[in-house]
Amino acid sequence: MSQAYAARRARLRDQCAAAGSEAALVSRPANVRYLCGAAVPPGAVLLLGPVQDVLVAPLTPSWEPLPGGSPHPEDLRILVLPGESGDPAVAAADLAAADGAESLAVEEHHLTVARHRALAAAVPPLRLADLGRAVEQLRLVKDEEEISCLRIAAELADQALGELLESILVGRTERHLALELERRLVDHGADGPAFPTVVATGPNSGRAGHTPTDRRVEEGDFLTIGLGADYRGYRCEVGRTFVIGPSPATWQVELYDAVFAAQRAGREALVPGAACRDVDRATRQVLEFAGFGEGLARRMGHGVGLEIDEDPRLAPAAMGKLDACVPVTVEPGVHLPGRGGVRIDDTLVVRSEADGGPELLTITTKELLAL
Repeated sequence: MSQAYAARRARLRDQCAAAGSEAALVSRPANVRYLCGAAVPPGAVLLLGPVQDVLVAPLTPSWEPLPGGSPHPEDLRILVLPGESGDPAVAAADLAAADGAESLAVEEHHLTVARHRALAAAVPPLRLADLGRAVEQLRLVKDEEEISCLRIAAELADQALGELLESILVGRTERHLALELERRLVDHGADGPAFPTVVATGPNSGRAGHTPTDRRVEEGDFLTIGLGADYRGYRCEVGRTFVIGPSPATWQVELYDAVFAAQRAGREALVPGAACRDVDRATRQVLEFAGFGEGLARRMGHGVGLEIDEDPRLAPAAMGKLDACVPVTVEPGVHLPGRGGVRIDDTLVVRSEADGGPELLTITTKELLAL
């Protein structure tokens, strides 16, 4: 993989050169991980210099790179700052100036104002330019190695969820179930949860990002679960809603059917070249037509990868079109205050029709199960 990481850095270097910058400073952690191929300590930055690429890291008690993810020493120099020796970003800027760079592109959207000022003051001759979201744009389309990691993450999440559904749920708290799901993820080989696990019951069900409480699962409840696994830095997402008891009520079936139809419409709209806003519209219109248009989420999905929430955004005002090999979520939901609601969430990879259409990574059944 060292050649893949070197190729990514080369593409970014070419973009910087075209914009007039001899060097670039990458500080956003996920972007550093994408370009280095290693688990880097907190605070590490990457310098793409005119002479060499350098990973500048603060001294930490331990640093364990991911298996098979260590940067190749011929491609990337590693500089660990001793003790309290200051900001790695300032040290990287010093290196760039020493190597003859006159302009340094930085991730202004990630740097604080204070840190940007410190960089400008530390190396006055170095002109600072905005790198923008150039690395995020490179990260949009995943290679097959990245998709393989996402596929495994999805398998781990599906496995943990499936095992939980086989256990007794009535009487257990949302918090207890969330902790059990996260333990099962790690037991099966995940590095951890991709995001704080959502378990929502009864009137809490259907809420996006609900923080689990001490409410206990009761007969007749909707039970919404949202979880994801982190595998070698790559994160997936799956969300399902179930009914507790022998059979769902009529209103629960009607609501579930509407959300299911919306989610299916969104999945079917995932084709290369589709406008991101059109995928959102295809999903949203189904719910609006069914009479559930009030209080819908601001978007119906988003990209996943090294972060659980990354570009592209599937939202009404989203710009851009989908490319093949872009992983996204489709996650419509409806919450009825005081009653509860439904969320259905899948992680898929955009594929052309010739390649079989959207690849569904999260395969836990979407049938409305009565548990």
